Amino acid sequence: MVYKFRVILDTEEDVLRDIAIKDSDSLEDLHNTIINAFGFDGSEGGSFFLCEDNWEQLDEEIALFDMGDVPGEQKTMADFAIKDLLHEDQTKILYIYDPFVNWTFFVELASIESEEDSSEKELPTLLFAHGVLPDEAPEKSFALDVNNDDIFGEFDDDYDDDDYGYFGEEEGGYDDYGYDAMY
Repeated sequence: MVYKFRVILDTEEDVLRDIAIKDSDSLEDLHNTIINAFGFDGSEGGSFFLCEDNWEQLDEEIALFDMGDVPGEQKTMADFAIKDLLHEDQTKILYIYDPFVNWTFFVELASIESEEDSSEKELPTLLFAHGVLPDEAPEKSFALDVNNDDIFGEFDDDYDDDDYGYFGEEEGGYDDYGYDAMY
């Protein structure tokens, strides 16, 4: 089968590429196709991340290289055929190229065609390009949505300010122990 993907750079401007690749190719082949389509030199690593339908990233990372503590313990892109992770029910995956600057791409499976019906005979291939890659990766904001009124998020200890005596104001303050008179 031929998988056709739309790969969109996470930026304000529209920068996208449509690519076609065999479903039996590996995620490493998809990685190489993406970096070639966007004009990267390929000197940096990358990772794919499974995600929800709303592009919310899941924990599982599939890196280009095994970076685990025990060699061979972590599966890499070469270990997965594209069809093993992406199909009609799971069409979205996130791709990050160069984890030090985080070029982030939304990769979505747009269509699936049989090889006989596909007009693309040399795969993988770039089908369509729109937009120019910026000189630098768009900045990412990793800030959490935190209400500054309650930085601990719904923290409630059942105590009010009135539960504590302030020195000199209420019973139990310095005035009650005569400290002022002694000094």
